[in-house]
Amino acid sequence: MKIIKRNGSEVAFDITKIINAIGKANDVVDEDLRMTNTQIHRIADSVEKACIELGRSPSVEEIQDMVEEQIMAHGAYEVAKRYITYRYTRSLVRQSNTTDDRILALIECNNEEAKQENSNKNPVVNSTQRDYMAGEVSRDITNRLLLPPDIVEAHEQGIIHFHDTDYYAQHMHNCDLVNLEDMLQNGTVITDTLIERPHTFATACNIATQIVAQVASNQYGGQSISLAHLAPFVQVSREKIRAVVRDEISTLGVIPEKEQVDHIVEKRLREEIRRGVQTIQYQVVTLLTTNGQAPFVTVFMYLNEAKSEQEKRDLAIIIEETLLQRYEGVKNEQGIWVTPAFPKLIYVLEEDNVEEGTPYFYLTKLAAKCTAKRMVPDYISEKKMLELKGDVYTCMGCRSFLTPDRFTDAGIGNIANAGNYEPGKHKYYGRFNQGVVTINLPDVALSSGGNLEKFWKIFDERLELCHRALMCRHERLKGTLSDAAPILWQYGALARLQKGEPIDKLLYNGYSTISLGYAGLYECVKYMTGKSHTDPSATPFALEIMQYMNAACKRWKEQHNIDFSLYGTPLESTTYKFAKCLQKRFGIIEGITDKGYITNSYHVHVTEEIDAFTKLKFEAQFQHLSPGGAISYVEVPDMQNNLEAVLQVMRFIYDNIIYAELNTKSDYCQVCGWDGEIEIVEDDGKLIWRCPRCGNTDQDKMNVARRTCGYIGTQFWNQGRTQEIKDRVLHL
Repeated sequence: MKIIKRNGSEVAFDITKIINAIGKANDVVDEDLRMTNTQIHRIADSVEKACIELGRSPSVEEIQDMVEEQIMAHGAYEVAKRYITYRYTRSLVRQSNTTDDRILALIECNNEEAKQENSNKNPVVNSTQRDYMAGEVSRDITNRLLLPPDIVEAHEQGIIHFHDTDYYAQHMHNCDLVNLEDMLQNGTVITDTLIERPHTFATACNIATQIVAQVASNQYGGQSISLAHLAPFVQVSREKIRAVVRDEISTLGVIPEKEQVDHIVEKRLREEIRRGVQTIQYQVVTLLTTNGQAPFVTVFMYLNEAKSEQEKRDLAIIIEETLLQRYEGVKNEQGIWVTPAFPKLIYVLEEDNVEEGTPYFYLTKLAAKCTAKRMVPDYISEKKMLELKGDVYTCMGCRSFLTPDRFTDAGIGNIANAGNYEPGKHKYYGRFNQGVVTINLPDVALSSGGNLEKFWKIFDERLELCHRALMCRHERLKGTLSDAAPILWQYGALARLQKGEPIDKLLYNGYSTISLGYAGLYECVKYMTGKSHTDPSATPFALEIMQYMNAACKRWKEQHNIDFSLYGTPLESTTYKFAKCLQKRFGIIEGITDKGYITNSYHVHVTEEIDAFTKLKFEAQFQHLSPGGAISYVEVPDMQNNLEAVLQVMRFIYDNIIYAELNTKSDYCQVCGWDGEIEIVEDDGKLIWRCPRCGNTDQDKMNVARRTCGYIGTQFWNQGRTQEIKDRVLHL
């Protein structure tokens, strides 16, 4: 069994340290108040047993809490007093410098929490370590100086989660939709260099990847770009290639047929599109931004975003090439084709591509084939999005959605000074999210003890806590000058403000959003009703909770003129943190706190037997009540030989839910070449990945791809998330 030290490093559990610690406290009290050696050993044994029952690695603080409780249970109050005094004294010493130990552990790669914080970050490389070190300093400053003490305490206790404290000290926002069209059509500036309108499709793709890298280095969340913004440059290249072909032919003194010229032009054009798409795929995968990871970028594929029929046909070619290349994958160190984590792809299911016989159904079949092998694209239903949001637009990364445009209809106009602004047309590209604070719903339920009246009272208190925390995020951005991130605020990614101009006007009137996240609806409802929220008798209570949070967001929006929006938080490392905090506060409660994770947002619990169509239909009603962002998924086996089933799920998505994905497996063992599913097994109380063929357990010698929170991640997850992946049941 392992334990996690305060600096985040992981060491073997040593019962003698507990015995020695109790012994030291025991030795300094009067002899008649001391415990016997038998009692001390009994306490140590009880603590060891409790740690094993947790099913995960406990922290030093958790172990010390258990020791205190056991000493008190034995009636040795004076010994307990000495033990508590010693802990407090050591805590004061540590508080004099809260970062040194953790930073040193990062540098020496001993910090297990950091290693497992983000499955797409390699904590060994210098750039990641530098980012983590800066993050530790930011957390320290944030907790000691920038946030109110009660918000810090609530965050540390897992009552709420104040996201991205490692970036809060700087004036940075969360995620956005990059206005790539404006930057390509009207030019931009990258590191003081003017980038003019590209003259070929390939150049446009290259500039797009540079923009993606710059944007990623100036924010901390996901970003999205649209292939529709690249589509006009296909015609630019077509005309340029046609002129070259005509010149080549004229030198031969030949008068060619138009069909011959068209054939040559389209052939060369297709090759340029292939190279351009390859640039995007390989650049995104290989780029390392200043935070030590590939950009969290989503590529949007929506045919009806094209502005003409010709542009739509050109966009279809780009989408086809993107799907073909993603289906192929990328080569790992051994030259084997594997599934890359980025970019994330989103394909819109539309009236003219969703059914056999429609003009672009061939793209949908290719998308299904790609999904079955590489887990992307994910799917947005044009039909449901128009019905429920009024517009069709992509999410800002893995799931966070903007609210529908209201500032245009209010006559506020082009407050971002975008070069591609069209009066009266709703605007989405160039908009962003200010940040997220998540409420731990199971904690609300458990704190109420199951009393419904008390539940709503505590819920109100926690929501107000989140409200104040979100306003801290807003106030931190308020007053930020455009100079802080020129690529975002001055050169078109989000706006074209003047140098030295504050970004404040972009924080109001719905131009940007701010998100109330939530987690663990299943556990919350299960504790309060004794049933899963899928049970018809419990579903109304679950929906009432959702409506209650939406009502709070509406009140705050009216109060501040800021678009607060309810967001189904994509817990990655936080799922483990919340679970540990619940166990610490309330103990192990079967079906509620007995896992190393809590359920993401409104999702059906991963262990619950339910078919794909029922799951999507059930979750659709909750997704509608998460306007700030949500995604549903179905867990499926290898579907490469059953594409018709994939297409059936896609058609169901089109008719029933805004945004969904299919989770399959895509693994590779670098030791023996196994390309089936790499399994999760327990080893000395810890879950690890193991190749079923050769037994390889070296995480650096395997490629595991799983979708955990919208994005695809790799095998470096924390123990809670790993357990959640292990527990998943198939829905198809």
